[in-house]
Amino acid sequence: MSHAHVSYLELLARGAAPEAYDRPVLLARASGAGPEALAELEEAKQLALRVRAELEGRRRREAELSALFATAHDLAGLRDLDAVLRAIVQRARALLGTEVAYLSLNDPAAGDTYMRVTEGSVSARFQQLRLGMGEGLGGLVAQTARPYVTDDYFDDARFQHTRTIDTAVRDEGLVAILGVPLTLGSQVIGVLFAADRRARVFEREQVALLGSFAAHAAVAIDTANLLAETRSALAELERANDIIREHSGVIERASEVHDRLSELVLRGGGVHDVAEAVSEVLGGTVEFIETGTGTAAGPAAERRAGGHAVREGDDWVAAVAAGGEHLGALVLRGQPDLDPVDQRTLERAALVTSLLLLARRSAGEAEQRVRGELLDDLLDAPDRDRRLLRERAARLRTDSTAPHVVLAARVDRAGTGPAADAVARDPGSRPGPGTPAAGRDGTGEDGADRQRLWSAASHLAATRHGLASARDGGTVLLLPLGPGESAADLARQTARHLGGTLREPVTVGASAPVTAPLDHPDRVAGAYAEARRCVDALRLLHRQGQGAAAEDLGFLGLLLADNRDIDGFVDRTLGAVLAYDRRRGTDLVRTLDEYFASGMSPARTKDALHVHVNTVAQRLERVGRLLGPDWQSPARALEIQLALRLHALASSAPAP
Repeated sequence: MSHAHVSYLELLARGAAPEAYDRPVLLARASGAGPEALAELEEAKQLALRVRAELEGRRRREAELSALFATAHDLAGLRDLDAVLRAIVQRARALLGTEVAYLSLNDPAAGDTYMRVTEGSVSARFQQLRLGMGEGLGGLVAQTARPYVTDDYFDDARFQHTRTIDTAVRDEGLVAILGVPLTLGSQVIGVLFAADRRARVFEREQVALLGSFAAHAAVAIDTANLLAETRSALAELERANDIIREHSGVIERASEVHDRLSELVLRGGGVHDVAEAVSEVLGGTVEFIETGTGTAAGPAAERRAGGHAVREGDDWVAAVAAGGEHLGALVLRGQPDLDPVDQRTLERAALVTSLLLLARRSAGEAEQRVRGELLDDLLDAPDRDRRLLRERAARLRTDSTAPHVVLAARVDRAGTGPAADAVARDPGSRPGPGTPAAGRDGTGEDGADRQRLWSAASHLAATRHGLASARDGGTVLLLPLGPGESAADLARQTARHLGGTLREPVTVGASAPVTAPLDHPDRVAGAYAEARRCVDALRLLHRQGQGAAAEDLGFLGLLLADNRDIDGFVDRTLGAVLAYDRRRGTDLVRTLDEYFASGMSPARTKDALHVHVNTVAQRLERVGRLLGPDWQSPARALEIQLALRLHALASSAPAP
C-alpha cells in the first residue's frame, strides 16, 4: 500500500472534512512530484471521497432510522390527540431540519382539508388555511394519496394555484415544500408537510423518511382517536350507570315509602307519622297543612286539586282530598328539584293521608255518638245497670270515680234568647241520641250552629275524658273537675273554648259537682236541669257568651240551685266581714244590719248603735275595704241584705 493511500485512510478514519482531502495532492505538487504520482494521488482522493460519502450516508440513514424509531416509540405512549399532533409536527421538522412543519386533516363533511397544527409558522392567515381537494400542493396530496415535493412553490404548475392559498403561502414566505399523505389503509386522513423559506431539493431518502414517519403518525392519530372515542364511550357508560343508580335509588326510596306507609296504616299511625316518614325518604321537610290554615292558592291549584304534586316556588304541594272535599295539603320543603318518581311518592303519601283523615273522622264521629249515647242514657234512663254503664265509660277512657260537672251550652247569635228557645225545649223536637238536630224547619242557621256546637263540644269532651250530647237545642257536657278547679271555673273555660272555636258567643251554665255520676246516675238529670237554669239566668241578665255556676249568681243562684247552699251563699257574700269580726272582736255585721235598717243613713245608724257618727263612718269604711268598693250598689246591697237576714236566721235557730 502506497503512502498516498495511507494518508487518505487516516483522513477517513478521523472523519475529516471534504476540503482536507485536497491537502495530500497539494503537498505532492509542491514537493515536485511527477505526473504519475500526482495522478495516483488524485485517484486515491476520489476513491476516499466516495468512501467518505458512502459512510456519511449510512451514518445519516442510521440516525434517521434511530430518530424514526424513537419518534414512533414516543407517539405510541401519547394518549391525547392534541399532544400526538403537536409531537408529530415537531419531530418532522427536527428530522428533516426544515424551518417549518405543519399538518392538515381532512374534513369529510366539508370535502376539504384544513390546517390543524403548525410548528415554526408566523402567519395567522397560513395557520387558518383550508384547502379544497386538488387545490395547492396539500390538496393534491390529499386527493391523490401520493407524496409531492416542489423546489419552488410558485413556479410549479403541477397543482392548482388559488389566490387564497398563494396569499397564505406568500405570507409565510415558503418556497420549497414536501407533503406526504397520512393514510389508514386506503383512506387519506391528512397531509404532513416539511417546508423551507428558501429553494431546496428534498432527496428521495428524505421523502421516503417523511413518508415512513407519516405512516407511524397516522397510526398514532388513529390510536388517539380510538382512545378518545373509548373514553367518550366510557364516560357515556358512566353517565348511564349514574342514571341507572339514581333511578335505582329513587325506586328503592319509593319502595321504602310504600312499605313504611303500609306499616303506618296497619299499625294505626297518624298524619304526622306519614309526614315524618316521607321527610326521611325524600330528604326534605314534609308538613301537613289543614284547609284554611295557609295553603297557597296559585295557578297550579287546578292540577293540585286533581291529585298531582305541583311545584309552588321552592316547595312541592300535593293536595289531600277525598270525595271532592279538600282536607289540606302535604307541603315538601327543601327539595326544589324533585324527579317524577319522588313526585309520585309525595302524591301517594297525600292519598294515604286522606285515607287516614277519613278513618280518623269516621272513628271520631263514632266515638262522639257513643259518648252522646252514654250521656243520653244517664239523663233518660238512670235505672240502667250501673256495671254496664261503668264498662261503657271505661271503654271511652272516662274516669267514673272523679267529681263531674254537668254543663249546658247554647249558641247565642244576635236575636236569640229565652223566647227563641221555646220550640227547641219541646221534648218532641229533640234529636236522636248523641246527634244534633237541624233548625226548627230542619235547615238553616240554627241547625248549622247546633251541628258546629255539638262537634266542638264532642271534641272538648274527648280531650277531657268526658261525655257530650246534643240536647234541647244546645249541647250538654259531663266533664270531670281538675285539681283545684271549681264548677264556675269549668263553666268559664268551656264558654271561652267553645266560643273561640265557633267564633260565636256560647253561653254555658254549670251544675254543682256530682260525685261519682256513674254510681249515682239519678243525680245527672237533676244537675242538667240546674245547669239549664243557670244558662237561662245568664241570658236573662244579658250575660250571653259567658259561663257561670249557681255560686256566681248570688241570691239568684239560691233560686236556681237544687241544693240551696245557704251557708255557701252567706260565706261568699259576707265571709270577709264575719271573719274580721271573729278575729278582732268587732261588730261590723251588726253595724251593716243597722245601716241597711236605717235606710243607709249614717246619722240614724249612730243613734241605733249609740255611737258617734265618726265611728259609724270608720266601720263602713272598713266594710268597704273588706267587701269591695261596689258593696253599696243596688245589686250588691240586695245580696248583702239577704245574706244578713239568712245569717241572722241561722244564728237564732236552735242547735240540733
